[in-house]
Amino acid sequence: MSKKPIVIGVAGGTGSGKTTVAKEIFYQFNEQSIVLIEQDAYYKDQSHLSFEERLETNYDHPLAFDNDLLLEHLQLLSAGKGIKKPVYDYKAHTRSNDVIVIEPKDVIIVEGILILEDERLRDMMDIKLFVDADADIRIIRRLVRDIEDRGRSIESVIDQYTSVVRPMHLQFIEPTKRYADVIVPEGGQNRVAIDLMVTKIRTIIEEKAIL
Repeated sequence: MSKKPIVIGVAGGTGSGKTTVAKEIFYQFNEQSIVLIEQDAYYKDQSHLSFEERLETNYDHPLAFDNDLLLEHLQLLSAGKGIKKPVYDYKAHTRSNDVIVIEPKDVIIVEGILILEDERLRDMMDIKLFVDADADIRIIRRLVRDIEDRGRSIESVIDQYTSVVRPMHLQFIEPTKRYADVIVPEGGQNRVAIDLMVTKIRTIIEEKAIL
């Protein structure tokens, strides 16, 4: 791959539908030309901490992420070089020993709650999306996900939301909306916005092929 890839950032609060939007865009393309990188994979390695200390990690704070490594990997991919994406073990609350090898692609989608918070990451992006949803919708989606997929109790999810998730959203995530080129309301339900993004990306890929 000789041309610099197009990098798309998809941000938004927990339960906003950002992952759905990112995957909807991803599935519109052949896997040979596009890759999806989740910011969640770049939570910092915590193997030096005790398990009890790891349980205290605030995963909604910018300092929870290893943005240095994410930036390095985006730079490598942009230079036409492969990377070894980390895999995070949510049960052990630290980075696992596994990695996922990713080869350079024409389009890179970076998805996560705080990808627009770091200026260095923003500068790597050609298109920046912020997926927006009302707070009541986001908490309901969070409740359903954590109870069904992660075996959490209603009380623990609500406690975490009110004590950590909501204040972190207001302090760090919501303000990054101003950096977005496009704000997508209603998340994955917004077919018009998704289709417009797919059309725009296809145009850029076609232009690259001609050059």
